[in-house]
Parts: sequence; C-alpha cells; structure tokens
Amino acid sequence: MVKPHGGKLIDRSLSGKDLENALAAIAGMKSITISKESVTDVKNICHGRYSPLEGFICQNDLKPILENMRLANGTVWTIPILLDVSEEEAGGLTEGEDVCLKSEDGTPVAILHLREKYTYPKDKIAKAVYGTDDLAHPGVASTMEMKDVFLGGDLDLVDISREPFPEYNLYPAETRELFEKKGWKTVAAFQTRNAPHLGHENMQKTVLALVDGLLIHPVIGKKKKGDFKDAVILKGYDALIKNYFPEERVALTILPMQMRYAGPREAVHHAIIRKNHGCTHLIVGRDHAGVGNYYAPEAAIEIFDELDDLDIRPITIRGDFFYCKTCARLESERTCPHGDDVKMKFSGTVVRKLLVEGGTPPPEMIRPEVFQAQKDFDNPFIE
Repeated sequence: MVKPHGGKLIDRSLSGKDLENALAAIAGMKSITISKESVTDVKNICHGRYSPLEGFICQNDLKPILENMRLANGTVWTIPILLDVSEEEAGGLTEGEDVCLKSEDGTPVAILHLREKYTYPKDKIAKAVYGTDDLAHPGVASTMEMKDVFLGGDLDLVDISREPFPEYNLYPAETRELFEKKGWKTVAAFQTRNAPHLGHENMQKTVLALVDGLLIHPVIGKKKKGDFKDAVILKGYDALIKNYFPEERVALTILPMQMRYAGPREAVHHAIIRKNHGCTHLIVGRDHAGVGNYYAPEAAIEIFDELDDLDIRPITIRGDFFYCKTCARLESERTCPHGDDVKMKFSGTVVRKLLVEGGTPPPEMIRPEVFQAQKDFDNPFIE
C-alpha cells in the first residue's frame, strides 16, 4: 500500500490515560474559541488526513509553502493550514504554553502546544494560494477576513466524537484497513462537492475499470451558496451505489473539510489527503476545485507535472461529458464529432431548476433514483 505523505501517518488523538490526564489539565489552561472550520482542520491534522502536519503551520513553513509549494523540509505542501486569532486573544497567550482550543459551543477540542505567535500579510497569502487578490473569489475573501495573528504549534486531540455523519466518517487508518481487507492494491479517489449525475457516474466507472477499487469521497463542510447540502449528496450517492455499482468495489466515506476553491493548489492538497487515506490515484478533471474563471480549465491537471515526488498519480479526465443523441451514449468533445444540436450537457443548474419547479430531468442526465433522493428534501440547497 502507498505510504502516507511524509512517510508516517500522524495520529495525535489521545485515548485512555493520556486522554484522562489531558482533560484534567485543561481546567488550568487558558482557552480560545475557534471556528467550525478550524475545528475540522484540528481533527484532520490529528487523525492524519493532513499528514505530515502535526499542528498548525508556523512561520518557518508558511513562506516555503507560499513560494515553492513545499514545507521547510522539502515535502510537497500547497495549502497553509492556519489558526488565526485577534491581537487581543494573542496578547493573553505566551509562546511555550499549552492552550485549550474550544468549539463555538464550549466543548474542548484539542490542546495546542503553542510554539509561535506571528503575523504575515494576508494579501500575500491570498495571492500565492489563489493566484488572485480579487475579493470576489471566495477563498481570497475568507483569507482577508481572517484575524491578524496566527498561532503555530503541535496539537493533541481530546474531542473523540466522530461527527459529522459518523457512519460515513472513516479516518485514514480505517480506510487503509478497509482497502487491505478488500484486497484493493490500486484505489482511485473521486473528489466531489456535488450530487451525482450521469457524467460523474460515467467518469467513475471508466476509472473503476482500471483499478481495484473506487473511493467516492465527497467534501463535507463549508461550501458556497447554491451548492447541494451535505446530506443530499450522501443520499444521492447511496442511491447510485445501491442501484448501479458493484458494492464490493466501491466505498463511500466523507472528507470533512471546507472547500477553499484554490484550483490547482487545492487539487494537490486533495491528492495528498487521499494518499494518506491509502489511495494510489486521484481522479482530476477540468477545473478541479475551481470557481468562476480564475483558473485555466486544465490548470489542476497540469500542476501535477511540476511535482514528481507526490507518490499518488492523477487520473486525468479531459473534456466535459455530455449525452450525444446521435451516438446514443455518453461522450466528450474528445470522442464525439457531432454538433451542439444533438448534445445534452450535464447541468447542475438545470437539475436545481427542476427540483424547485417540480419537473423531471431526462434519464440521460441523472438516474431517477438519485433525483428522487434529492426530491425527498424540502430544500436541498445551501442558502
């Protein structure tokens, strides 16, 4: 099986006596409240999804990430995982002390072994990560809204809850165990933030013919307005797998993480996470993790040519899928010679409109069982 990124799967989740001692010690610690998105980052670090990170990024790693897409030790890393606090919050903390990180409801989540407090120009972070300083870009806007001081240091996780969607939430050590049990030596991950249509299914089945197993791994967490809600995505995939896939060759688990819409850099970030989960391949299509027109259509494919030491291979799907009435099958512009008048493109906008207006999409666009799963929700979209 492919080795974790950096050579070791990080596990900073406490248990047994260590957990008891940590929970007892929290009573005497200073604490800060962190956002839902930061809670997710904490858990992803501590459960090994972000291996080799063991905590929030310090300044010695931030600059090489921004400039060279690598940590200070040379390991490929493209997205800085940062914890931001206000100047007032930072002023009450001392480098070298332990700090309790609490969720917005007051639950202790982790202990931060505070190594460093520092500032860094947020506009430079945004420009490097997103390739633009346009505030209309959701990632740029989020970065510029961050507080002014960053905290760096290793973490120990004390929140052992498995939310969200615990029945779907497998950690990297668990997916690796699952793949071993199934005898999968080659595993392709499918990254998605949408409910499935036939274009997705065709892409997945094309790849499944080349590998032992397929990990359908939807991002669960903060997305943009108008995206499908997380529960809708999961129920749609449940319906698709049950009715149209050999279940012994597909696994559906979630990736709790906010979408950053960082295009090519985020494609590499997604690949690293799936490598940590035990995947050998990541399906990378047009405009992977993109938004608007900020990235060239195949920028997320081409970036892998710059990084030859990732040890997870992209399976590149070039071109957009559509149903050709003349070919009477799913095609792409790379395989079909016919004109637009006989092409039916897969459109999330059309599906959304039909859901709102009570219409029914053609079976060439979306499986009826999947559409019914979406209709079962009063409002399937993020507002």
